[in-house]
Amino acid sequence: MTVHLDNLEDTVDFILQRIPQVIHMGAPLGIGKPHRLLNALYERIEPDRSRQWHLYTALSLDPPAPGSGLQARFVGEFVDRHFGADFPRLHYVQAMKRDALPAHIQVEEFYLQSGALMHSSQTQRRYASLNYTHVARALAERGVNIIIQKVAREPGGGRRLSLSCNNDLTQDSVEAIVARGLPPPLLVAEIDPELPWLGGTAAVDEDYFDAVLTLPGPYPKLFGLPRQPVSDAEFAIGLYASTLVRDGGTLQIGIGALADALCHALVLRHTDNARYREVLAALDPALERHPSVLESGSLEPFAIGLYGCSEMINEGFKKLVETGVIRRKVVDDEALMQRIEQGTANLGDQARLQRDGEYLHGAFYLGSPAFYQWLHELPEDERRAIGMRRISTINQLYGGHEALERLQRRDARFFNTCMMATALGAAVSDGLEDGRVVSGVGGQYNFVSMSHALDDARSVLLFRALREHAGEESSTVRWNYGHTTIPRHLRDIYINEYGIADLHARNDEDCVIAMAGITDARFQDELLEQAKKSRKLRTEFSAPEAWRGNTPVHLSARLRRFRQDGTLPDYPLGSDFTEVEQRVVKALAWLKSNTATTTQKIGTVLRALGASSDDHEALQRMGLDKPGSLAERLDAKLLKLGLTETRQ
Repeated sequence: MTVHLDNLEDTVDFILQRIPQVIHMGAPLGIGKPHRLLNALYERIEPDRSRQWHLYTALSLDPPAPGSGLQARFVGEFVDRHFGADFPRLHYVQAMKRDALPAHIQVEEFYLQSGALMHSSQTQRRYASLNYTHVARALAERGVNIIIQKVAREPGGGRRLSLSCNNDLTQDSVEAIVARGLPPPLLVAEIDPELPWLGGTAAVDEDYFDAVLTLPGPYPKLFGLPRQPVSDAEFAIGLYASTLVRDGGTLQIGIGALADALCHALVLRHTDNARYREVLAALDPALERHPSVLESGSLEPFAIGLYGCSEMINEGFKKLVETGVIRRKVVDDEALMQRIEQGTANLGDQARLQRDGEYLHGAFYLGSPAFYQWLHELPEDERRAIGMRRISTINQLYGGHEALERLQRRDARFFNTCMMATALGAAVSDGLEDGRVVSGVGGQYNFVSMSHALDDARSVLLFRALREHAGEESSTVRWNYGHTTIPRHLRDIYINEYGIADLHARNDEDCVIAMAGITDARFQDELLEQAKKSRKLRTEFSAPEAWRGNTPVHLSARLRRFRQDGTLPDYPLGSDFTEVEQRVVKALAWLKSNTATTTQKIGTVLRALGASSDDHEALQRMGLDKPGSLAERLDAKLLKLGLTETRQ
């Protein structure tokens, strides 16, 4: 019988009584974690060294810390408003940041909040490098004996529960544990009314869980990802990528500004095709004749629409659904999908497809508060068209229904992000060459591998051509690097702000030339020289004159009028910042870039001394409209300079 609980202390007692020895606990990634329950467990176990607790999880989300100076003035107020002043920060994350986890508590993650735990020795040592589809088996190998998860209650007080935001691993993990001959894990659910209800395969009977916790309100907000501004480079990447999507195909995307830019470009392509083509022509007049666009893509609006199949459903998918880009439905019926593929489906087949079909499949979701509200408010017929599936279904073809999934995933385009790429086609996406992990491989390898297994699919890795560190820019197209996420033998298409490099089945020399062609002009000669020294490029090769236009200045000039007229807005999917805050964000970003070195800092401060600005609202938002101390007066001057430099 399912035990019903209504407070944290009783739930902790229940867990400790049912698992008297070592707790091997699994918890979902992202917003599926019951933060308050995890914190209550931590508070009980941390001082008790007789109990051992091993937690296996991923993506332990933590709101940004205020920091200091101008950043603190901005972030503090925003964090309280956006996340809620009562947001329960995970105690174990705060301890890991200080390397202060006690020895009897161990936390092992297979995916990290990007860049957040680079300096934590405990985190880095306990990181597990796993493909997403291998996690369930790994949990079974670790002897997981309890899984805790937040769930949604069926509307109207029904008896069913939805795994909602995290249908990715729970069911796969339970089955893997039992298949290993171990007892089924204790399953504890916490009901969160903030979670949208999603039915279908995400819904389970209440007795699937051994215990269900229902806490009294008020409930903390779900962790909302702040939507970030999109730069010229990111818009260019999204525009190039959008030309490789074929109508009637399948779409997988990642998260972040590059995904936002791609989704905006796809929406523009569908809703204002003439303007879309105008932007592309300004970006690259020859783009519509690019071999990869002709072979694998299109510039036309979406007459059929796309089917979304992505491990994460996010902000971009919301926009694609709303504008009709995502609308091609699929059903879990191989014979029917075969008839649709062959063009022999009858009226009854079409009626069933529209009634029972789903146009978006995901394993977990994560986004802004507006995204969660959208899921809450979807009409029932549209909500039924979104299916939350297991990660073993989403991220691979080999879960037992390969023939069906091949029919559903026609013309698949897998868009993911990497940090760097080598001239020979390897990708660096999750870590540094000293071994430290920035994030994790997650499902990227799964999707790249799947693209090669599907006859008409393409893997597209997106990356920015430049990275800045300590005030210096360097190229992200490297000759070699001491860490690889995607090996060169799985190379396909790379895109940055300077264009498309199609490496599929190419020889090494052709790969070098294609990658050099999208390298920033300042770093091309060095790359080409290294290739020649390594005998991968003919000695007489020289860079075409057109490559010299690969600079940020040239790129911004091509896109300037479209940025100014709103075709390419700073926040294409909406913003969590007020209009005043958006101006402040720009100013702070400019100041950060222009104070990275001591020399830059001195120069910027000297310029700021004479700065003035009439943006009283921005100064007031930062509490610097009436500066008192010398430090406040200097901060006010710096902010005024940043506001002036970034004024449209």
